[in-house]
Amino acid sequence: MREANIKKMLFITGSIFSILLIAFIITSFMYSKQKDTQLSKFDTNIIDEYNSERVSTEMETEIKDDEIREKNNKEETKKIAINTSNIEEKIQEERQEEIKKQEETSKAEETVTTNTKPEETKPDIPSFTKPVEGEIIKEFAKNNLVYSDTLGEWITHYGIDIKADKTTVVKSSAAGTVKYIKNDPRYGLTIVIEHTSGYKTVYANLLSTEFVVVGENVEQGQTIGTVGTTSTFEVLDDPHLHFEIIKDDEYLDPQLMLN
Repeated sequence: MREANIKKMLFITGSIFSILLIAFIITSFMYSKQKDTQLSKFDTNIIDEYNSERVSTEMETEIKDDEIREKNNKEETKKIAINTSNIEEKIQEERQEEIKKQEETSKAEETVTTNTKPEETKPDIPSFTKPVEGEIIKEFAKNNLVYSDTLGEWITHYGIDIKADKTTVVKSSAAGTVKYIKNDPRYGLTIVIEHTSGYKTVYANLLSTEFVVVGENVEQGQTIGTVGTTSTFEVLDDPHLHFEIIKDDEYLDPQLMLN
């Protein structure tokens, strides 16, 4: 009986020890886990604080960099504005100088113009010579009338008639260019020569014109034709050369123009 009680006590004691051991193990495990959790939270907090401080530092650095850049930009803008202002002032000074030079040049030109008399330009009047030698049998009559034996009436006469034998050589009164050679129904065989300054000479009542062609340049005194009787308006007159001088379509008195 006593031995049975001892065994029972040993069993109970062993059971209690086992329970205590299990409880100790469980408690140790829970404590270790709690400690690990606390350490993990601590590490996380430290990391968060570190990251927060780093972000804060980076933001402060970036803000400072922005402030420095803004300051530099302001200084650069100020420098550009100063340079631009200096350039504008320089351009303005150059413009003022140019205007001043132009005014001085203009005044100098005005002075020269005032003190210098313009040279008178003399008109280039050709020197006319008599195209054929002979007596003037009918004079220039622009504003009065002369009697025509052929027409039997008083008429105007825009040239002069120079008496000469038939086939007498006719010469150019001045240097020029042959403009027309034509058989006029009134004046007969006719040559027109253009000269400088709007002058023209007309040689009519010719017998022949084969000495020149239209467009040919002729010299003063050069043979251009011969005297004839081809003018229907003057067919009853003696053989002669009908000669006219025209300036810009205005008929002039040849006797006043001949040298």
